[in-house]
Amino acid sequence: MTVPAASPAGINDKVTRMTAFPLRLKWIALPLGALVFASVSSPAQAPELAMLNKVQPGLWNLKERGSSDATDKVCVRDPRKLLQLGHRDIQCSRFVVSDEPNEVTVTYRCPGGGSGRTTIKYEGRGLIQIDSQGIAHNSPFAFAKEARYAGTCGG
Repeated sequence: MTVPAASPAGINDKVTRMTAFPLRLKWIALPLGALVFASVSSPAQAPELAMLNKVQPGLWNLKERGSSDATDKVCVRDPRKLLQLGHRDIQCSRFVVSDEPNEVTVTYRCPGGGSGRTTIKYEGRGLIQIDSQGIAHNSPFAFAKEARYAGTCGG
């Protein structure tokens, strides 16, 4: 059995068809890929640290968890201030580690070298748990506090 010899023109036709198909495919695939990418909708972004919106502004009693000692009273106008109890009244940069419906965790860095990590758990209306640790005034700190709503701030 003899195989007919391919002519140089026949070989060139096959090469042209083989390279032209991928080029045509690219012209179809690129716009199709862009259309698919553009049609994927991203989920709506919830407000950052939305759980803290559940925390009622006002007077809160904070006591060390498991302790019977007297409580520390804090007037909370902005619940986000509870994230930095180890660095009160200092403007610090924050990074949200976890933002769940009933729990938030944030790390923060303050000018002058202070830093911390705080987790706040919402346990119900008027009750939250605050766990925090970090460095303040060149010394480490760590606490686990229970906070209970005590009413409106006086004065």
